[in-house]
Amino acid sequence: MKSPFTFNYTAPNNTDKKQPALFLLHGMGSNEADLPQLVKDFENTHHIFSLRGPIVQKPGYSFFEIEEIGKPIRDIFDKIVTHIQAFIREAIAEYDLNADDITILGFSQGAILAQTIALTMGSEISKVVALSGYIPEFVKTEYSKRSVDNLSIFISHGDYDYVIPSQWGIESKDYFESMKARVTFKTYNEGHGVTPDNHRDLIAFLKES
Repeated sequence: MKSPFTFNYTAPNNTDKKQPALFLLHGMGSNEADLPQLVKDFENTHHIFSLRGPIVQKPGYSFFEIEEIGKPIRDIFDKIVTHIQAFIREAIAEYDLNADDITILGFSQGAILAQTIALTMGSEISKVVALSGYIPEFVKTEYSKRSVDNLSIFISHGDYDYVIPSQWGIESKDYFESMKARVTFKTYNEGHGVTPDNHRDLIAFLKES
């Protein structure tokens, strides 16, 4: 891989035929070891790539920086979106992935990127899990977007999220529904995190969709 990302990778048991893949994007201040625990149910059946953001953000890393909550610094954000797109396309070729079954799962900052990449890659992405994120306004108004009418997306948010307002999760739901994606939307009696109920629901979504 000719990638700027450090990443963790696990292969499925059977690689004699093309298998689906999960791409994991962590939140601000975390790292590539954070999210694989959420998808352990798929270790035997999926290629799993967990990327580390390239920016040091103690106690971990970030994919991009922000001016304030809801406003990513545009030039950094644009570059990281391009790099993640390239990573996914290169991984499909190098690891002989099933290009018809590509999922992105992100939490917080990772969910912001997952939703953006779904909109910009269109049918190259099959499923998205967006946990406690939002879609930047400039992505809605200025980015070139592709059809997502074949996309299944799970969007969840804590009702008491102190980092990213729960209303922004509702706005993401409404936006993807307006774009004709198949949306599963859940809220939880939680702040900025993933409850056991949230985890069970995202696993069910990935298994059923």
